[in-house]
Amino acid sequence: MNEKTYKIYSKFNISDKVLTFADEILTSLQPRFAKIDETAEYNQLKVINAMQECRVSEACLLGTTGYGYNDLGRDTLESVYAKVFNTEDALVRPQITCGTHALALALLSNLRPGDELLSPVGKPYDTLEEVIGIRPSKGSLKEYGISYKQVDLLDDGGFDYDAIRAAINEKTKLVTIQRSKGYQTRPTLSVEKIGELITFIKKIKPDTICMVDNCYGEFVELTEPSDVGADMVVGSLIKNPGGGLAPIGGYIAGKRECVENAAYRLTSPGLGKEVGASLGVMSSFYQGLFLAPTVTASALKGAIFAANIYEKLGFSVVPNATEERHDIIQAVTFGKPEGVIAFCQGIQAAASVDSYVTPQPWDMPGYDSQVIMAAGAFVSGSSIELSADGPIKPPYAVYFQGGLTWPHAKLGILKSLQSLIDCGVVNL
Repeated sequence: MNEKTYKIYSKFNISDKVLTFADEILTSLQPRFAKIDETAEYNQLKVINAMQECRVSEACLLGTTGYGYNDLGRDTLESVYAKVFNTEDALVRPQITCGTHALALALLSNLRPGDELLSPVGKPYDTLEEVIGIRPSKGSLKEYGISYKQVDLLDDGGFDYDAIRAAINEKTKLVTIQRSKGYQTRPTLSVEKIGELITFIKKIKPDTICMVDNCYGEFVELTEPSDVGADMVVGSLIKNPGGGLAPIGGYIAGKRECVENAAYRLTSPGLGKEVGASLGVMSSFYQGLFLAPTVTASALKGAIFAANIYEKLGFSVVPNATEERHDIIQAVTFGKPEGVIAFCQGIQAAASVDSYVTPQPWDMPGYDSQVIMAAGAFVSGSSIELSADGPIKPPYAVYFQGGLTWPHAKLGILKSLQSLIDCGVVNL
């Protein structure tokens, strides 16, 4: 680190001790960072190739209003997504408000009364509990007569194949596979493992729809779950694929029938994909997708840096400091609420937007406990930007993600460590 860079860190109230500690760790991470850059290069070329083959033009960057009939940019972007994810079709819309909405849309449109939904990877993310009806909520799958079964992962994080085989029955219509860990400390699933699970399920019941919640996993690996048999991959544009520029939106990519079902549910029977104005966001959607592979690489470097910092300090981290990565989420377990709160407050203090705000736990809609979120972002709630959050309940783990650039991700981790030192949770 040059002298000027070293000095400017002092403006962020980061101590020399923290900088020295971090520099020692960073030196050892350079080979891993080089490997991440190789993956980013491949995925960058894949995105550019898809844009060229779909003949993206300047006209595609313009928006429509009203009904949105014949929206060239919208329709071309959906072709680009289908090509990037190697699927028959895609639905990419600003009318999809978030990842939970995208997942709910995919489920509600492809399940019918009497069908059963199966999760073979344990409990889904908290906000999906109300979608499914695990926690009562208006409009849930349960209210529509759709039942739910769950098979937990084994203690080592592997699939319980015997229990999955026993759970699949004549009512099983759709299997939902959450790639990332959510508010759990279980392993994130690799694309290879997801492919093995899908193959197993299809051998038992070939017509089962296999949907993958792809949030936080896009462009982390050289392949996507849709390359290994997933019928639908679903995600949010204010996570990896939006590249930090998409101001809203979600996507569903997969089999044409599944995507069409989702389109008719999003708009109306008889209308489907034909309507839905793009409202001036197309430029952000295209440029965000273009940047997504390198932005994801920056976030991934930040996650690995965080794991190595906090594992060396004696905290439990998932993934650990040396594991292969399959998403951008880094879990750190502090064992007490003070650790989660101080970590998030340090991340917030590193933000470009709202850095002066001090996040506090609150009763956030969709969760069964108080949650604290550090989210100083250009796009509100964007978790591809530097962010951290966690429920205030045992085991008191925080979930760190994002960083549009590697230097910002690095600053966030340094500020989190300094915050923990300042409040007495960590001694360095």
